[in-house]
Amino acid sequence: MFAQLPMYHRIGAAAYKADIQPTIDMMAALGNPERKFKSIHVAGTNGKGSVSHFLASILQESGYKVGLYTSPHLVDFRERIRINGEMIPQQAVVDFVDHNRQLFADLSLSFFEMTVGMAFGYFAKEKVDIAIVEVGMGGRLDSTNVITPLLSVITNIGLDHTQFLGDTLEKIAGEKAGIIKPGVPVVIGETQPETKPVFERVAAERHAPITFADQHWHVRTSAVNRDESRLLFDVLDLDMADAEWRCGLVSQLAGSYQLKNLATVFEAISVLCRNSQFSILNSQLEKGIAHVVDNTHLHGRWQVIDNNPLTICETAHNAPGIDAMLSKLATMQFGALHVIYGCVNDKDYRKILSHLHNEFSRLGKPFDWRFSQPSVPRGLPVADLQAAAAGLGISGDKYISVKEAIREARAAANPHDLVLVTGSIFLIADALAE
Repeated sequence: MFAQLPMYHRIGAAAYKADIQPTIDMMAALGNPERKFKSIHVAGTNGKGSVSHFLASILQESGYKVGLYTSPHLVDFRERIRINGEMIPQQAVVDFVDHNRQLFADLSLSFFEMTVGMAFGYFAKEKVDIAIVEVGMGGRLDSTNVITPLLSVITNIGLDHTQFLGDTLEKIAGEKAGIIKPGVPVVIGETQPETKPVFERVAAERHAPITFADQHWHVRTSAVNRDESRLLFDVLDLDMADAEWRCGLVSQLAGSYQLKNLATVFEAISVLCRNSQFSILNSQLEKGIAHVVDNTHLHGRWQVIDNNPLTICETAHNAPGIDAMLSKLATMQFGALHVIYGCVNDKDYRKILSHLHNEFSRLGKPFDWRFSQPSVPRGLPVADLQAAAAGLGISGDKYISVKEAIREARAAANPHDLVLVTGSIFLIADALAE
């Protein structure tokens, strides 16, 4: 299926469909499995993956059987489809493809459409109590948008995939607001002046109760453990007049940008419990956050892969994600910074390189560059990346293998330096592959 079906993961724009009808037809042929399980639908420019994993972990800690559908995968395709953290069995993948190969051809399905069908069929067959479903791109025309969830969540809006979703925050918000269903509560993670009216208008039209998480919860950093692998945080419920800070909570996802995601998670859980029969104790919520990586096996989000020197993988591939990463770096203590960067060919990599170089300069620490390339057809050739960097006055060695780049950077680093692997999620996948 990797070879035969159009796949955005590999070829980019040619695999994108602005049409949800093939998914509707596929679901009908499969017996409409999307109607046979409860769900939470999660969209947004950044944070939707982390929020999805947090929600799945919390519900799992609360004793529920939880499906989790995310994309893309890093190392193994089966990462996209999990129940209580366990990947879909290989045999289930093989059987689904064998039984439905003609359907894929008849409907001219993309790889993503096929995967959504596989996930929803698996969740229905296994009778999950609830599934957390992450949107692939946008929302309105995304294949996952055939579900009617208990709750819709939209984390934030930034300028990404503008060739498909629009070139303004308002247009992109309009596409993501497409997951708002009639009468279904929706939680918006961040109150943004450009997008708030869009969400309020769509929610009003569809009689969907709407809340903005940052107007109900305040989450602040308490501390970070020395190896940067955990985030300690405090949370305040702004709706309680006599509320006190709940202090000393722990997240296995350590990036400081997770504070916004955590506010979204707290509001999503609050709304879910108010509007459904799901019951989640504070202790279960906190345990789910503290053990999110153990429970759901999320990788690539500020992931410490080694120490001495500290070596971190971070999938910062668009402007909001990059700015969040830079904010985190500004709070850290380290000697020199050794950056390993690679991207796909449809990103504005010259603008990104220039921005990163300028911001690294402002840290007031020595830094150097190493360039590599993701091992997918969309990967920007490392020679082209190096040449583009040189045109901006940025020098760095090139490596076909990101693992070789990591080895060289770590060998050149002092014990208190920081090695940062960043850029495309596919570069991070190569770094984490066995």
